[in-house]
Amino acid sequence: MQAEIKGTTMPVLEMLLDPGDVIVTVHGDLSWMTPNVQMSQTTSTGGGGGGGLMGALKRVAGGGSLFLTRYEATGGQGMVAFASKLPGRIFPVEIAPGKGFVVHRHGWVCGTSGVNATVALQQTIRGAIWGGEGFILQRLEGEGTAWIELSGEIFNYQLVPGQTMLVHPGHVGLFEDSVQFSVIRMQGVSNYLFGADGHHLVTMTGPGNIWLQSMPIPLLAGALTPYMAHDERHDGARDAMAGGAVGGILGNVLGRGV
Repeated sequence: MQAEIKGTTMPVLEMLLDPGDVIVTVHGDLSWMTPNVQMSQTTSTGGGGGGGLMGALKRVAGGGSLFLTRYEATGGQGMVAFASKLPGRIFPVEIAPGKGFVVHRHGWVCGTSGVNATVALQQTIRGAIWGGEGFILQRLEGEGTAWIELSGEIFNYQLVPGQTMLVHPGHVGLFEDSVQFSVIRMQGVSNYLFGADGHHLVTMTGPGNIWLQSMPIPLLAGALTPYMAHDERHDGARDAMAGGAVGGILGNVLGRGV
C-alpha cells in the first residue's frame, strides 16, 4: 500500500492498493478510483478488535455511520482517491495499542483495517454555528495508519504534563488520547451565538500533542449564514400568492358542488 498526498490548498489523498490491500472509511467520501477496486460495506474494520455491532453503535454515537465503506484492490494494483472538503491539510497518524487519537467528527478520512472509531465525546452546545450537530469527537484506536483532514492553517502544540490550553470547540482538530479534555462554560461572557448559555471552551491538558485548525466547517457555515438569508418580503409574497391560488381552486370546487 502506498499513500500520496497531492496538491496544496485543496489536497487529495491518493491510495495505491496492491491486491489484497484494504482501507476503510466511516463516511465513504470517495472522489475517484480505478475499476478494479471493489467497494463493500461492513460494520467492523475486520481487525484490531472492531467490536462487532457494539463497536458500530459506538461509532454512530461518535458521528459516524453504522456501516464502514471498505475498498479492496483485485486483479492487480488499484487506486482510490479522497479529496479534501475545504482548504487545509491531509496527513497520516500512526495508531498503536495504548496510543490512540481523538479527532473532530469530520476529520477521519480513511484508515487501514486495524483502525477503529468510537465516540470520545458528544455534547450539545447551543448556538447557530453548530447547526444542531453539537460538539462530537471520535476516538481512533486499534493498530494501523489513519489519515486525517483538518481545515485552514494547522497549528501543532506539544503540551507538557499539567500544561493547559483553552480552545474554542470549533478549532479542536486532533489530539493524542493522553491529553485530558472537557467542555466548560465561561460565565459572564455574553455572545449572541450562544445566548444565555454563555461561551463554551474546551480545556486540553497535557501531556500530549494537539493539532488546532483555523477554519472549522461549523464556524465557516456560521460566517456565511448572513449572506444566505432569505428575503422575508419575497417569501411572504410567494406564500400569499400560493395561498390565494389554493383558495381560488377550493372556492371553484366548492362552488360547483353547491
